[in-house]
Amino acid sequence: MQKVTAVVGRNGSGKTLYIEKLRRQMASDKIRYIAFTDSYGVNVDGQYYLQLRWNQHDIDHETPTVGDLLEKAYQLAGADTAERRQLQQHLYELFHMDDFLDKYIITLSSGELRKFQLTKTLFANPSLLIMDNPFIGLDAETRDQLKQLLLLLSEQRNIEIMLVLSKTDDIPVFVSEVIEFSDNSDNPLPPCSRAEYYARQKPIPPHVLSDDLRDAILSLPYHDNDYDCQRVVDMHNVSIRYGERTILKDLDWTVMNGERWALSGQNGSGKSTLLSLVCADNPQSYACDITLFDRPRGSGETIWDIKKHIGYVSPEMHRSYKRNLPAIRIVASGLMDSIGLYAIPNQNDYDKCRWWMNIFGISHLADKPFLQLSSGEQRLVLLARAFVKDPQLLILDEPLHGLDLLNRRLVKDVIETFCQRRNKTMIMVTHYQEELPVNITHSLWLERHE
Repeated sequence: MQKVTAVVGRNGSGKTLYIEKLRRQMASDKIRYIAFTDSYGVNVDGQYYLQLRWNQHDIDHETPTVGDLLEKAYQLAGADTAERRQLQQHLYELFHMDDFLDKYIITLSSGELRKFQLTKTLFANPSLLIMDNPFIGLDAETRDQLKQLLLLLSEQRNIEIMLVLSKTDDIPVFVSEVIEFSDNSDNPLPPCSRAEYYARQKPIPPHVLSDDLRDAILSLPYHDNDYDCQRVVDMHNVSIRYGERTILKDLDWTVMNGERWALSGQNGSGKSTLLSLVCADNPQSYACDITLFDRPRGSGETIWDIKKHIGYVSPEMHRSYKRNLPAIRIVASGLMDSIGLYAIPNQNDYDKCRWWMNIFGISHLADKPFLQLSSGEQRLVLLARAFVKDPQLLILDEPLHGLDLLNRRLVKDVIETFCQRRNKTMIMVTHYQEELPVNITHSLWLERHE
């Protein structure tokens, strides 16, 4: 069995820089690296924008499908042998690839996109496989299957594996050594075993948000222009199809003011598509019976009238932020509901941004370019963006992606505190039950349509 190493540490502690240095030192065709940013950064000729996944008429239909891209990657990776075809079929079965081989890459969910990246990389049969947060975005069943596959790769295919992990409470049992980066250190601690690593970890406090900041959130003033509504979301018999593929079928769903929903389902079951209808990013929403904030869709409300009451973070949003603006400008874009920032914020706007960046522990990053931040730091910036306008409806699609355990607890504290305020409603998607806030009141499970 080849060595399996876990590289761990707080967000921004230097894990990515360590891997980049290692790759330069070991430059070889037999090294393959899958980064967290790759799963958000796959592009179609550089033309990605936030709503493109749901505006499929904007996609050039000469664009290759997932199946086309994987077959090309397979052919480039080596000779066509029976053994390699067997591996290809095994990967397709493991990741249920037949469900989306005919889809365009830009339309994949974050979980499907991660499966695509892993499959494409494993075709190359590398001697060293480095993966940055490989389990995020995957449902529980697929996470377990991936762990079994990695074990088989190390045992039977002689592949050395290095896992860069932010979520360190689930290090696979077959990891042979752990390399830990501590805060404010350019070099890692000496390698240790998985058991030794866990033995020296301090327990995460039951709460990380300070009492002062908690009270500050609870004391925020309310807005005169808030909707005074009962039904925040009301959908009747909603169906969404793309060609022959059914994503949502005959869905009835009502979210009342003050409710806090957990939205769950396997990869590809339509969770993000459902949220795109609420956020008015999906053009099919106008053909559906949808009421938002007690106002039927199409009754005169503009997209921007709707969006100004919604705070939103998602993998699609993370993927679409490619401009290297200072972090505080990214937060300020939430005040204008824009991906870029086309209006110059005033001093009051910047004060709000700094206030929320302080809540999320990232005030020191205000002037740092967004694309130079670690993936976890970027996620905290986008969370501050979602909260900065004090929205009535929070839509959090995998909000804890890429965060270390302490920051996960901090974000849960902020969510739980924010939702204690009057007239606040939340919908949250996660594949980890332990990520859900304690004040969840309702749940919806979506089935994947074959």
